[in-house]
Amino acid sequence: MEKFAVILVILVALWMLLRLLMTPIKWGWKLLIHGLGGVGCLWLLNFLSSWTGICFPINPVTALISGGLGVPGIALLAMVQMFL
Repeated sequence: MEKFAVILVILVALWMLLRLLMTPIKWGWKLLIHGLGGVGCLWLLNFLSSWTGICFPINPVTALISGGLGVPGIALLAMVQMFL
């Protein structure tokens, strides 16, 4: 019975350690996917800049803002560009 308890504690500890180590990897993948989506949106808006008149620089910060916040993020970038 003692061996079973020790094995159970070890397995639970390993499971908790694995979950703890996997969380940053999940966040990294989410950040990468949102950043790539932001790059795509900014590229499309820059492609249509002859109609809109607004050209956004494509860099990691603007890509993460537009990818993470979506349409409000793009509106925020447009407002910042208008005031600067």
